[in-house]
Amino acid sequence: MKVKMSSLAKTVSLLICLCFLSISGAAQKTDEKAEAILKKAVQVLGGENYLKVKTQIGRGRFSLMRDGMIGSFQNFIDVVVAPDKERTEFKAFGSKNVQTNVGDTGWIFDGDAQVINVQNETQIKDFKRSLNVSLDNLLREHWRGKAALGYVGKREATLGKRNDIIKLTYDDGLAVEFEFSAEGLPMKAIYARTNPDGEGSKEEDRYAQFVDVQGIKTPFIIDHFSGGKLVSRINYESIEFNKSIPDSIFAKPNSPKDLKKDLKL
Repeated sequence: MKVKMSSLAKTVSLLICLCFLSISGAAQKTDEKAEAILKKAVQVLGGENYLKVKTQIGRGRFSLMRDGMIGSFQNFIDVVVAPDKERTEFKAFGSKNVQTNVGDTGWIFDGDAQVINVQNETQIKDFKRSLNVSLDNLLREHWRGKAALGYVGKREATLGKRNDIIKLTYDDGLAVEFEFSAEGLPMKAIYARTNPDGEGSKEEDRYAQFVDVQGIKTPFIIDHFSGGKLVSRINYESIEFNKSIPDSIFAKPNSPKDLKKDLKL
């Protein structure tokens, strides 16, 4: 049976459609602007050279900061195979610690105790979170299908400049804001973190000292702030891209003795 729509119903229906189209159009424009900022940053960092990176080997120092000064530091070698394999070795005062992750699995070597432990659920979750808030994850688009990208607006930067802000919102609620300079250079990532006691804090990674390596601009300094305070610094001394990495280095060793030798790549 056909029923004629009243004039009021038609009007309401038309207003709803117009409102929906207006909202959808605004969201689409916002997404397009965010996508444009992302693409500009990729070009600034090296374009196809940047996008084609599959492996990275970084060497340098990891420092814990106190009142803006270095409190202590460790030498490190960090090996990454995209999208979710990483092995990091820390050395200080003759002692070595190793953290290795492969997707949903991982292990940790405690050099002082001479034990190798399988990572627990919390440690695996922290690793995945570190991937999701990383600059490379954003720009190489490993978030596609897991998060939505949107444009936030502009934020005051140094010397009267304003940075563009784009935001990744993951399906699990994690939100990460990334700031880019007017020239398209990545400046920082901002996100929230909750500690085991349920207390929240604002976390911030700031990128500095960009160096051209194999046609790719990469930050050699990454400062981490928590609650507005500088707490740690990664200072790279060298970075190599697309070097062959054997899968065997990610496998859990049978004995601590297997980890006595330095990693050779």
